[in-house]
Amino acid sequence: MMPRFPDCFPAANTEGLVYPAEYENFEWTTSFFSGMLWLLYEHTGDPVYRPILQKHLESFYERVEAPGSLDTHDLGFLYSLSCYPAVLLQKDPRAEACFLKAAQALRSRYFPQAGIIQAWGNLGDPQNRGRMIIDCLLNLPLLYQAARLTGDRSFWEMAYCHAKQAQKHLVRPDSTTYHTFYMDVDTGEPRFGRTAQGYSDSSCWARGQAWGVYGFALSYRHTGDRSFLDTSCKLLDYYLERLPEDGVCYWDLHFTQGSEPRDSSAAAIVCCGILELLKHLPLTHPRRMAYEAALNRTILALAKGYTTWNLPQADGLLLHGVYSKPDNRGVDECTIWGDYYYIEALFRLLYGSCDYWY
Repeated sequence: MMPRFPDCFPAANTEGLVYPAEYENFEWTTSFFSGMLWLLYEHTGDPVYRPILQKHLESFYERVEAPGSLDTHDLGFLYSLSCYPAVLLQKDPRAEACFLKAAQALRSRYFPQAGIIQAWGNLGDPQNRGRMIIDCLLNLPLLYQAARLTGDRSFWEMAYCHAKQAQKHLVRPDSTTYHTFYMDVDTGEPRFGRTAQGYSDSSCWARGQAWGVYGFALSYRHTGDRSFLDTSCKLLDYYLERLPEDGVCYWDLHFTQGSEPRDSSAAAIVCCGILELLKHLPLTHPRRMAYEAALNRTILALAKGYTTWNLPQADGLLLHGVYSKPDNRGVDECTIWGDYYYIEALFRLLYGSCDYWY
C-alpha cells in the first residue's frame, strides 16, 4: 500500500477490495494506516516507513489547526495512532503539542452536568446534542494520556466520568450494548438509546460490542476501577455466546446464522480486547481459559478464512468487513480499522505484553 499512498490516506473501506485514496485528512479513519506503519516501524526499525509517517504527521498538524475539523469525539482514534507514537518512540515535542491540542479539543466536548463527551457534530446541533456512543471508549485514552503528560487531572476525571456514564447507560442489564445514547446535558438525566449502524435500537451491533469489550478493559488499565474489568468480561461473554460456528461474528449479534454479512473488523477488535483483558485477569479467573481459547479460535479463523493472502489484486488485509449495513456502505469489504486491529492483535501476540498507543 505504501507506493499507492505516499502523501494521502486509504479510504475507510475498500471498493472491490482496493482502497480509494483520500487526499484530505477529514475522516475519522485516516490514522489507522499511520498506526499500522508505526507498529511496523517500531518492531522492525526499518527507516522505509519514516518518510510517509512524517508526511502523515504534517497532515495531522495541519488538521488540528483547521476550523471545524475537530468537531468529533474521534480525536482519540486520530491522534493516539498518529502523533502519540511519535511522542513515545521519538520524544517529538511538536507531535506532543499536537496531541495535547487534540486532547483539549476533546475535553471541550464534555458536558459536566451529564458527565459525557458528545460524539458527533457541533455542541449546539439539536440532532446530536447530548449523544454519546460506545465507540468513544477508544477515544478516552487520549485524555488519560494527556493527564499523564501534563499533570492536569481534569483530563483523567472527564474520561473516567464518561466511562462510568457509558457503563451505566450504554450497557443494558443483559450485557448487550446500545450503539448510541442521549443524555439531557442541562439536567444530566438519561433520555433514550438509539442505533445508527445496528439492526435495530434494541439489537446489539457487533462492532459496538467489540468497542465495549476493548474500551472498558482500557479504562480499567488507566483507572484501576475493577468494575470496568467486570463489564468488559460480561460484554465478552455475551459476544461469545452469539458467534456462528467459525467464530467470526455477524455484523449484528441479533444474527447467529444465515446469509447476513459477517464483520471481521469487529472480530479483530475483540481479539485486541481479549489480549488486553488477559493482561489484567488473574491466572485463577474462572473464564480465563475460555477467553484464551476464544482468542486462538478467532485469530486462526481470521488468518485462514478472512485474509487476502491469495488475492494479489487486493490491498486490504481482512475480507468480509462491514462499515455500515443500514447505509449499505462498505459491506463485505476490507475496512482500514479492521486491518489495523488485526495487525495490532498479531503484534500483541508476537511480543507479549505491549501497551502500544493506548
